[in-house]
Amino acid sequence: MEGFDGEVVSEIGLPIGFNARHMTHFCGGCTVQDRLDRPAPALVATATRDNLPRRFSDFLTLGDALDYAAQGQRGLNFHDPRGALARAYPFSELRADALDMAYRLIAAGIQPGDRIALIAETTPEFASLFFGTVYAGAWPVPLPLPTSFGGRDSYVDQLAVQMRSAEPKFLIYPASLENMAPDAAHAVGAEPISWEDFGARPAVAVPLPQAKTDDIAYLQYSSGSTRFPHGVAVTHHALLNNLAAHSHGMELTETDRCVSWLPWYHDMGLVGCFLSLVANQVSADYLKTEDFARRPLAWLDLVSRNTKAGATSISYSPTFGYDICARRISSQTQVSERFDLSGWRLAGNGADMIRPDVMQAFVDAFHPAGFKATAFLPSYGLAEATLAVTIMPPGEGIRVELVEESELSGEEWPGDRPQRYRAIVNCGKPCRDMQVEIRGDDGQPLSERQIGQVWTAGPSLMHSYYRDPEATAACLQNGWLNTGDMGYLSDGYLYVVGRAKDMIIINGKNHWPQDIEWAVEQLPGFKQGDIAAFSVTTPNGEEAPAVLVHCRTIDSDERTKLRDAIREKVRAITGMNCVVELVPPRSLPRTSSGKLSRAKARSLYLSGDIQPYDLAA
Repeated sequence: MEGFDGEVVSEIGLPIGFNARHMTHFCGGCTVQDRLDRPAPALVATATRDNLPRRFSDFLTLGDALDYAAQGQRGLNFHDPRGALARAYPFSELRADALDMAYRLIAAGIQPGDRIALIAETTPEFASLFFGTVYAGAWPVPLPLPTSFGGRDSYVDQLAVQMRSAEPKFLIYPASLENMAPDAAHAVGAEPISWEDFGARPAVAVPLPQAKTDDIAYLQYSSGSTRFPHGVAVTHHALLNNLAAHSHGMELTETDRCVSWLPWYHDMGLVGCFLSLVANQVSADYLKTEDFARRPLAWLDLVSRNTKAGATSISYSPTFGYDICARRISSQTQVSERFDLSGWRLAGNGADMIRPDVMQAFVDAFHPAGFKATAFLPSYGLAEATLAVTIMPPGEGIRVELVEESELSGEEWPGDRPQRYRAIVNCGKPCRDMQVEIRGDDGQPLSERQIGQVWTAGPSLMHSYYRDPEATAACLQNGWLNTGDMGYLSDGYLYVVGRAKDMIIINGKNHWPQDIEWAVEQLPGFKQGDIAAFSVTTPNGEEAPAVLVHCRTIDSDERTKLRDAIREKVRAITGMNCVVELVPPRSLPRTSSGKLSRAKARSLYLSGDIQPYDLAA
């Protein structure tokens, strides 16, 4: 990798890189109000193509990457809930604003290595604060926005728990969270300030610290972090190596634009759909996550707009994003008249178990608009590996293998009922510089097509869990990371079958909660996220699967029939009797990225915080 030095000169005559940051740039010292008083420029999206030579993340630090991207015409574009362009934000403007934020942080006494907690709303303010923190030598800590699940107190507690781990000096938040964020900050001794107020402070140019490639760039808290959060510490080197690896894996072209609604407090949104675009000089079109939830088809409108403008789109989503769009379509006529998805070059799948039935439903719904099944790009990754571990070669689409249930459970099939199969999706091959091994419980590598624990190694691995050496030592061993997932290798491709910690073990037999949940979803009226399966101890001391199911009917007889139908469906699929509890809609907890949290559902159920309906009443 090569970095910049003060001898390299940009097209406008200024030295590129660290030395350039020490100079007063054109907007140094201005405030937010100064900018508000300027005439609003015409809204024109940032360029797709650019004369700036493309560099695939070959920088020493993240700040170097923005310094380079700022010389071109590309950037970030923020859209309103209906998909209309609300703000074009060229990388040059992002860099100028980030330098101002760095000067403000240093004026506030921030030192290299300090943590700055940032509420990660998809806005220019967060983007500039994130890079401003990096330029100041501190570590940005993206934190989630409140979700529709839970109330004010649970959100404040979530922020406080993660900040108690990170120990930030500041919590900087949008003014809309004035009634929540300060309470969380005060609980851990951090200074709360809205980014509107922080942005109004004077920005006086001062020398900035020079980051080293092995310095920590940021802390990433996993979406499921609750009682015992793990702050993933990622170095500049690990980040940039991973961004280079997955950009090479996706075979980026000059016509590519990213379209995203993914939250920036999740690794796929933050790393894959924000930081990667800077390091690889790609323009992006954003919807806020909450706007996507209300109007999901606006996502496809943005892809269509890019197609009509001659651009190709790269866009990632968990399975549920494709599912909700397919469900919203009322007719094939609507699809062909409204959308043009022929330019959707890479439709990424990740962040949860990939459902081939959902992907097929999306293809069926949108092929009249030109969507091609070969655009699907399954991948596998996790924050502890920065982001990407494996990625499907472009153009291969989704490839599925049917695996016998006896292989998944690790037992001989009894033969008294037909063998059952589960479709397992190919998650691609290891990214450049990454290795993947499947290991048994004894830690030894397994042969091809044997199911075991997924381990990975490479320069993209995290530095550590922040301030948690025991947890770090438990998963990082001799340069290898135990991902906590189960899977197998076949012809060099990785197939992931589930999370080891979610596995339900009854009488020594393994059962995957996804199998139980998917079985219930086949009943009329249910959708993904309505069911949570996990193991419990029954009153007679035996282990049994429990299934919590959102129930939308108020008739007691219908509820009883529904419970019996669910019990029979699970018995037919697994051969087990289970505890079925019908619970009120929206009571099953989700992570900040929108995924079902089985562990939290189990905890809330056992503590009595999720109250099932009383069918005897």
